[in-house]
This record gives sequence, structure tokens and C-alpha cells, in this order.
Amino acid sequence: MSSSLQLLRERFPQIEVMEKNPRRLYIRIPREQLTATARFLHEERGMRLSICTGIDTREGFEVLYHFSEDSTGIIYTLKVLVPKDDPKVESLGSWFPAAQWIEREMHELLGIDFVGHPNLIPLLTSDTDWEPDRRPLRRDYERRNEAHER
Repeated sequence: MSSSLQLLRERFPQIEVMEKNPRRLYIRIPREQLTATARFLHEERGMRLSICTGIDTREGFEVLYHFSEDSTGIIYTLKVLVPKDDPKVESLGSWFPAAQWIEREMHELLGIDFVGHPNLIPLLTSDTDWEPDRRPLRRDYERRNEAHER
């Protein structure tokens, strides 16, 4: 076990770690722990944010923050499940500028509210007559799209 993973488990005992392979770790965390966990990886363990992704699953919106530990080649992916009936999670963009653009995209395309984000103005649909409640990366997008066309 890497020293970063051991320290992460000690600091955040409520996490669930899934090892896809020795260099790829998925870490499920409560959404309330996102900022503290990300700060630990970045500020205390020196990891860099590689990318963030958002997925609409049957269980909710899954927001993934992928951190790279360059000295070991291990990717630590923080997985946060955001309920569809309360699509809010704290923004990392308020203290971590590298997360700002992708959080804006996830907000625009999935409808996740990144609380504390400094600028959630749409990026991709800002110059169009796109209706703000249409979210093209949601599982129910086609049904919603058909309702808008009627």
C-alpha cells in the first residue's frame, strides 16, 4: 500500500477504496468530505489534478476528480455521488483554479450546482438560445428535449 493511501485512510476512515489495478485507485467519499479530501491529496501529498468528469448514473450524478501522484504513477480518483433531487456539491474551483472550467461544464451539461464556484456562467451554450433547464448529458435529456419541441 502506498504511503499516500495509508495516510488517506487514516485521515478519512469513512472512505471506500476500490483498487482497479495497482496504479488506479477509486475512492468513494461523502460529498461533505470532497474539499477536505482534495486538499489533502493536493496540498499535503503534492498531487496534481489531472481532470474531472461527471456522469449521470441511475443512482445519481457521479462527480470524479482524478489526481495524479507523479512520483509513483498512481491515479487517485475521488468519487462523489450527488443526489439528483439535490444536485449540489462544494466547488473545488473556489480555491483550486484548475477545477473551474470543468465544473462550469458539468454545471451546464448536467445541472450540478457547484456551491461556492466563482463563475458558473455557461461556456458551451452561452451564445445560443439554449434553454437553461436543458441538460444534454443527463440520461433523461431525450425525453426533456421532446417535451420542449411540443
